[in-house]
Amino acid sequence: MSLDAVLDIAAAVCLITGALLSLAAGVALVRFPDLLTRMHAAAKPQVLGLLLVLVGCGLRLRTGVDITTLVLVGAFQLATAPVAAHMVGRAAYPHDQIRTDLLLTDELAAHLDRVAADRDAPRA
Repeated sequence: MSLDAVLDIAAAVCLITGALLSLAAGVALVRFPDLLTRMHAAAKPQVLGLLLVLVGCGLRLRTGVDITTLVLVGAFQLATAPVAAHMVGRAAYPHDQIRTDLLLTDELAAHLDRVAADRDAPRA
């Protein structure tokens, strides 16, 4: 077996696994009951699925320009997805968009009065 065949098989495995993880994330967005679980499904398996697809594409394309572009896409996804998920969770918390009965630890409950006051304060 040649090196090209091994790399093509590894690329196929990465592409299929990444596509299945992204599909699982999409199904979880529809099936999960509240915002925090949906946000977790949108951030974790989707990012891992995208990274596996990018690795699969890199193994298949094997050119410097393509691999550099794929690395940049992966780096920006890793930098932005957790921050976006965190900001969505913080914005939705005071609006009763989450089920507090599913939380094991609620670290924001003590600060809910301040968060609600900040939300209701007039904007300049």
